[in-house]
Amino acid sequence: MLNDKSLATAPDCADCPIRHRAVCARCETDELERLEEIKYYRKFEAGQTVIWSGDRMDFVGSVVSGIASLTQTMEDGRTQMVGLLLPSDFVGRPGRSTAAYDVVATTDLVMCCFRKTPFEEMMVRTPHIAQRLLEMTLDELDAAREWMLVLGRKTAREKIASLLSIIARRDATLKTGKLEGALVFDLPLTREAMADYLGLTLETVSRQMSALKKDGVIQLEGKRHVTIPDMARLMDEAGDDADGGILA
Repeated sequence: MLNDKSLATAPDCADCPIRHRAVCARCETDELERLEEIKYYRKFEAGQTVIWSGDRMDFVGSVVSGIASLTQTMEDGRTQMVGLLLPSDFVGRPGRSTAAYDVVATTDLVMCCFRKTPFEEMMVRTPHIAQRLLEMTLDELDAAREWMLVLGRKTAREKIASLLSIIARRDATLKTGKLEGALVFDLPLTREAMADYLGLTLETVSRQMSALKKDGVIQLEGKRHVTIPDMARLMDEAGDDADGGILA
């Protein structure tokens, strides 16, 4: 149930930082007006659960700011982080009544939510929404396949570099859409969260971050403020093709 503390002030769509990447990116003015009638904004504090796996989900939406994690819990209580939701990522599945994973705010989080049933009805009448959601779903599939490679075959150093490159590329798409020159961003994950997501120990994450800094691959101010002087070099460290451009 919503409460006043969970509701966030709604920004104007024209000023939305994720407008060009969100599910409504292709919508015309009249379509945005219809979405306006079924949307609301919610905010979550870091560590707060957005929804538990198996719970009825009466909304779908997009991450406006912050990061959330997707977590799967096994029968014996062990948990595994299986995905990250970054700004512009879509939360929920039209046609599915319950949540498949625990969704937890890793940082302070703001979401643009749509009431689920009216949104599903709009998908039928609004090809722009259905088409964009299909594109986002295929991007998510590509990202999942990329992450299988990261977890299954890469070294600890390559895993850290891969995660940094993913966050840097997404940050660039939201700001300028270019990977030219130095990229600067605030790392939204703690070292502990990075270790959990990558299947590494906290000590290994700290050691590899320090090694990348020492070798000049990244620059760090504190533990979170990251500068990547040369994106191609970071991609090389990740074991990836540096000519691939911006990925989702």
